[in-house]
Amino acid sequence: MSTEIEATAQQTAVEAEAPPQPIRGGLLGGLVKLARPKQWVKNVLVFAAPLAAGRIDEWAVLRQGLYIFAIFCIAASAIYYVNDAFDVEADRAHPKKKYRPIASGVVPVKLAWVLGPILGLIAIGLSFLLCNPGTALIVGLYVVLHVLYSFWFKHVQVLDLMMVASGFLFRAMVGGVAADIPLSRWFLLTAGFGSLFMVAGKRYSEMVLMGEEAAKTRASLANYSITYLRFVWQMSVAVTVLTYSLWAFDIPKGDATLAWQQLSLVPFGFVLLRYAVYVDEGTAGAPEDVVLKDKVIVGLGFAWLLMFVLGVFHV
Repeated sequence: MSTEIEATAQQTAVEAEAPPQPIRGGLLGGLVKLARPKQWVKNVLVFAAPLAAGRIDEWAVLRQGLYIFAIFCIAASAIYYVNDAFDVEADRAHPKKKYRPIASGVVPVKLAWVLGPILGLIAIGLSFLLCNPGTALIVGLYVVLHVLYSFWFKHVQVLDLMMVASGFLFRAMVGGVAADIPLSRWFLLTAGFGSLFMVAGKRYSEMVLMGEEAAKTRASLANYSITYLRFVWQMSVAVTVLTYSLWAFDIPKGDATLAWQQLSLVPFGFVLLRYAVYVDEGTAGAPEDVVLKDKVIVGLGFAWLLMFVLGVFHV
């Protein structure tokens, strides 16, 4: 592994072990931190389907994307409120999670139990009013399934991986549904297996990094072996590359434009290979930190995005 990757991996590992910052702003600051705004970056996936369809430049489509981005931020925050309220006793016994807003006493448990369902209902209602019934159905399924995940599914082998991966898939789907854009089967397969790669890679990294202590941090890891999780993330990344390739080479006959979407397979594949280094080393426990702090991944990501855009718009 190169020196640059080692440095980034070590920085990620050190930050993961750093003590949590104190919560500022009292109750309001606690409510904001409880909503996990740092995780909202995942919601940019709602723009994936309109971009892949080459319609992101239409104001009506972009507007729906902005609506659903905000709606998913609300829905995700609702899940975090309910999850942390449900896990409060376990979090208080954890060396790091005890500093979370509810576990530390900054946010009352009863208030989180009230606000969580309210935010979930608001998200579903807004998706129906601002978008369409199909969008409301997806948002509703996202909220219900992830509440069930917090209560039960996260302790069920394999289902826990599927539930977390489904959150990414729902985000990738909902942008197209909100804008009435047909979803490509290759797009759905790429998004689905790509999501599974990220989730299985995160769990694998946690096991590599923490060893026997991993199950104390995340109880569901007691159900897995490190070899099984390695199989899942390696299988899922292989299928992701395969389905993306099938999309990239699915060009209508007579299209004489330069095949940018085919060329986009190169940076796309190398991004996955670069990220897999962190997974294999056990330092991909926080995917958003790895992706944003590795300059090579960022550079390859921009190259992929440029080629992807040129391809879908037939430039």
